[in-house]
Amino acid sequence: MPWFVKIEKGIVDKSTFDQFVPAHKDYVRSLIAKGHQAKTGYWGERGGGMMLFTAADLEEAKAIVAQDPLIQNGCVDYQIHEWCIVIE
Repeated sequence: MPWFVKIEKGIVDKSTFDQFVPAHKDYVRSLIAKGHQAKTGYWGERGGGMMLFTAADLEEAKAIVAQDPLIQNGCVDYQIHEWCIVIE
């Protein structure tokens, strides 16, 4: 399965954002359980982050991202890209 990356930038204050982090983590755990090999994290300087995951195609990747609580609650602006791995 291809890899995808959701690159995000926070657009709400930290206290609002932090309300949805536990649900986001639970969502990522559910993706892992479904075989999407998801990983999530934030930039060291804060204010944004990314999620790596596998999906069958871009349409499935978009559907996966649309269900992320950070997206559903308007916490981040984001871009989705297919990540073409050159060396493993």
